[in-house]
Amino acid sequence: MSAKAATASTRPASPALRRALAGAAVVVLLGAMALDTKVVRIGSAGDVRSAVFSAADYGKSEFPKVQADVEARAADAVTVATAIAKDRATAEKEYGVPAGVGPVISVKFTGVVGEGKSGIYKVAVDGVPDTLMIRVQTGPAINGTELRDATGKITFGQFTNQIEYQDAGSALNNEMKKEVLAKVDTSTLTGKTISVVGAFKLVNPKSWLVTPVRLDVK
Repeated sequence: MSAKAATASTRPASPALRRALAGAAVVVLLGAMALDTKVVRIGSAGDVRSAVFSAADYGKSEFPKVQADVEARAADAVTVATAIAKDRATAEKEYGVPAGVGPVISVKFTGVVGEGKSGIYKVAVDGVPDTLMIRVQTGPAINGTELRDATGKITFGQFTNQIEYQDAGSALNNEMKKEVLAKVDTSTLTGKTISVVGAFKLVNPKSWLVTPVRLDVK
């Protein structure tokens, strides 16, 4: 190769040539993107937005089902307390739904409200052992996943991950506050007689913290 030819081969491309090459590359890239792009109609089966978990929607749709199930399962608190005192293991199987460290039991009772702290009230229920303390949580904070776990029909496998599973429990608690507790003046319950249907996790047989699905002031 002559010196002249070698010099010509190493000479930088002209600005016009570089622009032409860049334009061609862009066209190729856009063509590849078009081939790899799927058009999804809003609201169609392919619209992933419809598959995104909404805690608020979940609570609204599922709380009535949980409420009905807990009411159907609920046994009288005196009956449950007596059964636990007699044979805890048998009582757990008869009245409880397995839920981790302890089963969740649905109960119903009527009693006189005692002192309260942070929205949690003691309730004196005739017929239960003197060693048993029954408390009802009325908010504003509702803790625990008793409503989620009370039926045995809501399982981890129904959700994408642990966060969604936890959010489902919170959503049910929040919906319960709207549908049940919002109708009651929970700041003036002391001394009043209330009827409660709810669920508690049996960890300490001498202390029940009940999350209500129904609470009526007599």
